[in-house]
Amino acid sequence: MAWLRANWFVVLAHAGAWLPLIVLAWDVTRGNLSVNPIQDITFRTGKFALLMLMLSLACTPVHTVAGFRPALRMRKWFGLYAFLYAALHFLVFSVLDFGLDWGLIQREIVEKRYILAGLAALLILIPLAITSTKGWQRRLGKTWKRLHRFVYLAGALVILHYVWLVKADVREPLIWGGVLAILLFLRIPRVRAFFSNARQRAVAARASRRLKPHRPV
Repeated sequence: MAWLRANWFVVLAHAGAWLPLIVLAWDVTRGNLSVNPIQDITFRTGKFALLMLMLSLACTPVHTVAGFRPALRMRKWFGLYAFLYAALHFLVFSVLDFGLDWGLIQREIVEKRYILAGLAALLILIPLAITSTKGWQRRLGKTWKRLHRFVYLAGALVILHYVWLVKADVREPLIWGGVLAILLFLRIPRVRAFFSNARQRAVAARASRRLKPHRPV
């Protein structure tokens, strides 16, 4: 029970990350999809990949602004879940939709720019997922950080993929783009330092108030 109290956020976050896939599998087996099931699965896996990627990018800003340290423990895992859903998204497109007809797939990638943007994002996530372990971090040294900064480019490409996909009503992808912009803004060193210092001052002020003796009435 003590372990669960100490790790409640990590347990909840992992469960929440698997839940969309479980619900999707349930809907597939129960026939609860739309009249175009392949399109439904493609859209849902893509949306889950976007959500997980945003959550991964949000972990550091959440810790910086709110001091919520457990979020840092999920940063890598949310990134891996983003890759999982992105890979499923591409598999549905290439296997279920196009039957692994590589000639047809290549033509679609060339003709439709939103597919090209999504594929570029997936190709960026592949090496990031492979090198996400501590072993790779030790092997790559300073290069590891430079490599994993490409996740920001992947995020921008995913937003672009979404905007080009919907074509007309771009309100939702632009909202996601706004979220990405805020998360990237909070990662600017000076902004990050400002919020970190403000949080530390707030913690020190609260501690000072608790230690201050009460005057007798």
